[in-house]
Amino acid sequence: MKIINLADTNSIVNQYLAEMRDIEYQRNRMLFRNNIERIGMFEAFEISKTLAYEPKDVTTPLGIAHTALPTDDIVLATIFRAGLPFHSGFLNVFDHAGNGFVSAFREYTDNDHTNVGIHVEYLATPDINGKTLIIADPMLATGGSMEMGYRALASKGAPKHIHVACVIAAPEGIEHIRRTFPEDRTTIWCAAIDEGLNEHKYIVPGFGDAGDLCYGNKL
Repeated sequence: MKIINLADTNSIVNQYLAEMRDIEYQRNRMLFRNNIERIGMFEAFEISKTLAYEPKDVTTPLGIAHTALPTDDIVLATIFRAGLPFHSGFLNVFDHAGNGFVSAFREYTDNDHTNVGIHVEYLATPDINGKTLIIADPMLATGGSMEMGYRALASKGAPKHIHVACVIAAPEGIEHIRRTFPEDRTTIWCAAIDEGLNEHKYIVPGFGDAGDLCYGNKL
């Protein structure tokens, strides 16, 4: 399993992520969503370098241009609700991709909010058999939502390769993906790998609840 951390190379992504972490910047939901979308576009561009390509001639008004175009059939999937702006960033790049949506959300199973369960209740996806599957979700914390989302999507076929894309990952989430996803067909992409999880299973230092910061607090 490959792990690609964009923070290993300095880029403008550092600025986007620093702004998202800033508690003052977080007051503006539109700016927060916009930065998630932009990081999605950068990760999509990096993923595009790993695809299969074939030569293609394009007729212009003045002649023939020789190029190479991707041949992978891509399904871009996301997990409600925090994944929506991240998904939009990927879709801006992979505009011909099929789209899948899963509602997989955390539920605390104890009064102290230290034990987390994952609930899945909605799935809409095309066939993913033999395709390149990108699952875009901003936070890879415990990895439970990502696993349950993948299991729901995998009920519709076996993908050729799986790209797990997030903004921030915790070591615990990465290890969970390593244990539960196909070892030889999975790549994890992130803009940063943080220290770990706190007692409530939130990433530290992280930036808080991505869904709430994008769309407001939930009941």
